[in-house]
Amino acid sequence: MYKTVYEAFQNSVAVSPDNAFLCVPPGRDFAPQGMELSYAQVARQVAEVASAYHAAGYGPGHRVALLLENRPDHFVHFLALNSLGVSQVPVNPDFRPEELRYLLDHSGADLLVCREFLADLGKAASAISSRHPSVVVAESWPSRLPEPSTKPKQIPGDASAEAALLYTSGTTARPKACILTNEHFMLFAQWYIDFGSEKGSYFALKQGEERLLNPLPVYHVAAGCLCPMTMMLTRGCLIMPGRFSAQRWWQEVVATRATLVHYIGLVPAALMNLPVVPEERMHRVKWGLGAGIEPSLHAAFEERFGFPNIEVWGMTEIARFTADDREPRRVGERAVGKPIRDFEMKIIDTDEKEVTDGSPGQLLVRSSGANPRHGFFAGYLNDPQATEEAWRGGWFHTGDVVRKDEDGMFYFVDRKKNIIRRSGENIAAGEIEAVLQADPAVAYAAAIAAPDEIRQEEIFACIVVQPGIVADAALAQRLFDLCMEKLAYYKAPGWLLFLDSLPLTQTQKVQKGKIFPEGQDPRSLPNVFDYRQLKRRKP
Repeated sequence: MYKTVYEAFQNSVAVSPDNAFLCVPPGRDFAPQGMELSYAQVARQVAEVASAYHAAGYGPGHRVALLLENRPDHFVHFLALNSLGVSQVPVNPDFRPEELRYLLDHSGADLLVCREFLADLGKAASAISSRHPSVVVAESWPSRLPEPSTKPKQIPGDASAEAALLYTSGTTARPKACILTNEHFMLFAQWYIDFGSEKGSYFALKQGEERLLNPLPVYHVAAGCLCPMTMMLTRGCLIMPGRFSAQRWWQEVVATRATLVHYIGLVPAALMNLPVVPEERMHRVKWGLGAGIEPSLHAAFEERFGFPNIEVWGMTEIARFTADDREPRRVGERAVGKPIRDFEMKIIDTDEKEVTDGSPGQLLVRSSGANPRHGFFAGYLNDPQATEEAWRGGWFHTGDVVRKDEDGMFYFVDRKKNIIRRSGENIAAGEIEAVLQADPAVAYAAAIAAPDEIRQEEIFACIVVQPGIVADAALAQRLFDLCMEKLAYYKAPGWLLFLDSLPLTQTQKVQKGKIFPEGQDPRSLPNVFDYRQLKRRKP
């Protein structure tokens, strides 16, 4: 195994310099005719950017936040930083200043590199950050970068060195930062590649031939870690379409000659709603890989478009995933595969006792052998207590609810407690509740998941106002606007309802499972304010 991500990249450059590495479909403002960069072309850009970082004094122990969207520039900077032993911190471009400030303070990033139109966001966040990290605009790259606040550490870059910090929503109000090492990146990709050696698996990756299209953002582990690293190790091409567009999907899949596509549940649902177009059967796609396809659409999707959608289960913290990847597949049943190779799985109840087949419970996972944490993240940054809590008893507690049948197949049942899954984004309810309860008019707030036909789940905010406050449309609008101001647009409530009270525990915590009677759809209640159409990306 290579020591670093950059070392693996160098090998692909040496072996297949003319192979395409990064591809952008036509129609983007920065690439109207599209763009395709070979391994050698990317290597030259990486060397130039790395030289600038090195000249300014960046090295092991430093972190640089990248706010570069889904563009080739992101991976150019990542590889340049990795070559110097610097960790990258990818940033969600939909963050508001307060969210970005938290990330900059928590990560300890010395520098924020951003797109020009995001510069104001970066400067605003830097101004309120206790660290005051420097902000550099990639389009107007300075002759010399600002120097980091500390000297680099005298440690060699190796497999155990931090390569990236990825922020993932937990059950707390603030996202946790997963420390991902070089080894994590490479093991994750090798796990994908090794499926090809499993008897009957769909995942047979051909060296130098695959072209993988992933519409997810680079601050997600699939698009920022698994996909680029897998293509790197197989000398394939990563296609970067940017944000998913159903209208452009098939034209882009055909134009970029994609052989593999990744998805979230929103993608198949949106594509099935499109009228039939010739391109949907002109593609070269061998399989789709993802999670969350609506069971009733699964078989119909495969019949219409002519390739299997393989459902998987995984997490940012784990450099592995399970997959229902061989026949007979359980199409339309939310099957996510079985434990394979050195990956162990079991299901427990609330007393941490293993359940019988067919019973739902929390999924626990680990690596077999002497080190159960092999192939997992290195921990949550600045939160050893949360790390050890997740690993209690020698098993990683995923928080996801699954069940297992008598044949050993695992089926996904539900999401983590207090997590809302909207269009592929894991949203911590506590983060929304903290914003709402900061308003003086609010006594209690609870954010729960409500089903949504397009986005899988949408945020439903339940509000109890302070005595003497009028709970009317004006207040509802003000609270929605507050969330849009403080949070990324997708975290704002899609629905908002005022209630007289919320069920509370003795410690004054909301019992979310008791807010509405079992089986009741809160969306159908009178006086529900529907803001879904107002949830738009901010310019």
